[in-house]
Amino acid sequence: MNILIGYIVLGLSLSAPIGPINAAQLDKGLREGFLHAWTVGLGAVCADIIYMLLVYFGLIYLLEPPFVKAFLWLFGFFVLVYSGVESIKNAGDISVTELRGNDTSLSKSYLSGFLMSLFNPLSILFWLGIYGSVLAKAASEYPMQQLLIYSGAIIFGILLWDVSMAATSSLFRKLLTVKVLMTISILSGLSLIGFGLYFGVQAARLLFLH
Repeated sequence: MNILIGYIVLGLSLSAPIGPINAAQLDKGLREGFLHAWTVGLGAVCADIIYMLLVYFGLIYLLEPPFVKAFLWLFGFFVLVYSGVESIKNAGDISVTELRGNDTSLSKSYLSGFLMSLFNPLSILFWLGIYGSVLAKAASEYPMQQLLIYSGAIIFGILLWDVSMAATSSLFRKLLTVKVLMTISILSGLSLIGFGLYFGVQAARLLFLH
């Protein structure tokens, strides 16, 4: 049981560092509430599961060639910068009426989280390094059934963090004034653009320095 809790904590700690998904969840939760913020996180988790499966089946090395990495960095750059610009551009549209409800599609929230995570090369390094080492250690000590349980515990930890982020951002949404929410939305947008520019620099290094 202690080992299972340890893997849940691992999933929590893997999700906790501030990154583009957390910034996007914060912005979505402040703008549109719990469900949309949680759906962004759910999309990211689905991308994480894809990478876990790639690591599990030993296919992650297909993503190792420089041109593949460069494509992922570039796509991540476009997705993050676009999301950040949209966040800043729409910050002025936040109003009391909007805070009470909106008709934005949940599928769009899911897709944005999924694409941000899927085309994040850091996810590849992250799952290859962290999950790959966990998998190697667990495989030498536990049967296949235990591996699946512990992998599920990691995913559960990530989902737990996503629910916490979504709940926190939607709570702030109810407590803060429209002006403060606009400021936070702009800062979240700038954060996404910052991550996007970092991705763009990494792509340029791969394309022009190799």
